[in-house]
Amino acid sequence: MRIFITTLFFSLIAAAGYSQISKKADDLPADPLIREAVEGTFPAIVRIEVVSEQGSSGRMLKSRATGSGVIVSEKGHVVTNHHVAGKATRITCRLHDGEVIAADLIGADAMTDIAVIRLRTGERPKNAKTLAVAKFGNSDKVQVGDVCFAMGSPAGLSQSVTRGIISNVAMISPQRGSFRLDGENVGQLVRWLGHDAVIFPGNSGGPLVNEKGDIVGINEVGIGSLGGAIPANLARDVSNELIMTGTVARSWTGLEVQPVLSSDEKGVLIAGIIVGSPAEKAGMMPGDLLTHFGGKAVQARIPEDLPLFNQIALSHSVGKKVELKGLRDGKSKKWTLLTEAREPAHAKERELKSWGITVRDFTLLSSLEARRTDKSGAQVHSVRQGGPANNAKPALLPRDVITKLGDKPVTNMSDLIRITKEITKGKSEAVPTLVTIERSLAHLLTVVKLGPEAEENRPVQAWKPWVGVSTQVLTRDLADAIGLKRGALGVRVVQVYPATPAQKGKIEAGDLLLRMDGQIIRANRVEDSEVFGNMIKEYKIGAKVLFSCLRDDKPLDLNVTLERRPTPANELDDFEDETFEFTVRELSFANRVNYRLKEEDKGLLVENVESAGWAALAGLRQGDVLLSIDEKNMVEIVDLEKKMAEIVKKKAKRVVFFVKRGIHTLFIRLEPDWDE
Repeated sequence: MRIFITTLFFSLIAAAGYSQISKKADDLPADPLIREAVEGTFPAIVRIEVVSEQGSSGRMLKSRATGSGVIVSEKGHVVTNHHVAGKATRITCRLHDGEVIAADLIGADAMTDIAVIRLRTGERPKNAKTLAVAKFGNSDKVQVGDVCFAMGSPAGLSQSVTRGIISNVAMISPQRGSFRLDGENVGQLVRWLGHDAVIFPGNSGGPLVNEKGDIVGINEVGIGSLGGAIPANLARDVSNELIMTGTVARSWTGLEVQPVLSSDEKGVLIAGIIVGSPAEKAGMMPGDLLTHFGGKAVQARIPEDLPLFNQIALSHSVGKKVELKGLRDGKSKKWTLLTEAREPAHAKERELKSWGITVRDFTLLSSLEARRTDKSGAQVHSVRQGGPANNAKPALLPRDVITKLGDKPVTNMSDLIRITKEITKGKSEAVPTLVTIERSLAHLLTVVKLGPEAEENRPVQAWKPWVGVSTQVLTRDLADAIGLKRGALGVRVVQVYPATPAQKGKIEAGDLLLRMDGQIIRANRVEDSEVFGNMIKEYKIGAKVLFSCLRDDKPLDLNVTLERRPTPANELDDFEDETFEFTVRELSFANRVNYRLKEEDKGLLVENVESAGWAALAGLRQGDVLLSIDEKNMVEIVDLEKKMAEIVKKKAKRVVFFVKRGIHTLFIRLEPDWDE
């Protein structure tokens, strides 16, 4: 969807506070057309903020987004788009008057991009206002040229309204199958109402309203300069079924159709028949011309006609016989077709951390697409780079099908999870496991190391002496520029670290170090940057070194007693939290210097934050200094380990990190979904 900025009526959160929309006459537009539309529907608009999860790169990646919706029942049912809330793990809504209320996903339908959520009305204050409810109009009566109003929460702002006209009542995507959700072709059932009322990212799920304030569509897409809305009649039927059952039941025929090849022909051309489908069992063949489906005449002269046929074909009851009429080679033909239940194109994926993959079960359609004889096995959806499955020889790939672990068959994702837990239970090290996979027609064996990863071997370096300075080489150009004699050798001090031998020995930034105990510091090229450090390493801790220097062109001798270098970052304790997906370690000497931290300042350094994890979603960043968690100070790694174990055990709904970021401090709220 695209971004334009033209609004007739909007409210937003400003520094002064939230601008509320009321029903007072003075607050509404003077134009009676806008007034009626706004008064009838605007109070029912909902700004929706969702946290969603989607499998990718061997992980379930978290994301945060905003969209729009409209209240359609007094019980708090809100209609929106599947692509807004269909994968939500947490939903928060804001009503037109600023009230914030949580919501639950009731159901979602990828084929029409419709979802229904329900506001948690039981959590509202006793004196809360009655919910405003909008009503559906009849989208079949919408005509090109009708005035319309697009309502929603663009770009995450509060509610807004834009005005336009209906420009197309049968708009489809110019590229067949270009808009897919969960593997479903949305254009298979939907013909959008095209309009030029400006919509923005975030308007998705908001209502398209007529002059009477009735919903005539649910905004979904932007194509060029036009917006596209799902017709209200289709949205109403789908949302009602979602409210009643949580899902949408459809029949499957196995027919693949296209418009007729000649304008003289009447009917729908059968382009293909899926093997083993009801259509094949009924004796239908590619090239047949279908004229009647279940007693209804069908016609598809152009691609825009196909969604109407698909609505008829998929709406028949499952397991019922349907009479079809048509032509084959110009002769009349009848078929009796027994419909079957249509399963989703793809099952929902799930993450297996011990494998480094996401997997999912087969549905009827996905098994047919994979050319399998049944739905047995667990299909690999995505693989994490560097994970156990990726490191196997051969590595697992997306679309591989896991059929066995050792000698135990894997018939579905539940089997895979159960057997994996049996293999890894109580193990402190990864267990090499024989895995049988199917890759197209090939049957492969590989070994995947399941379970805890081995601790990284980080050998402790021998203690070395140090001075506590940062230096640069006195290159020929630099020596000439500062007026030294030609052929001068040595290093220039660029920084003296606090409480170090250099500071105690009175070395200052800008000093030129030329000799150590009479030995020339032979450095005059950029590649000689290690010379000074290597000379220091030749001494023992506690040794006294005489530095011959130049300070302000005057010779100076300074005695420095070498001390043991601070523990380097790679030798400090660290901890990786798998639940929230971040890694911390103790602060190194360099961290304290660079972050301007005092010796008494405590905290742990956030060394890594996995993208799209719970910590990243909340706003934790690499380089943050973690000061406390739920008011518990973080001084050592053991403090963090204990606190995180406590959080996991209690399954805390909210965890608050207090962090230092540069010169700022802030509170970061993490809200994990423990069901996942």
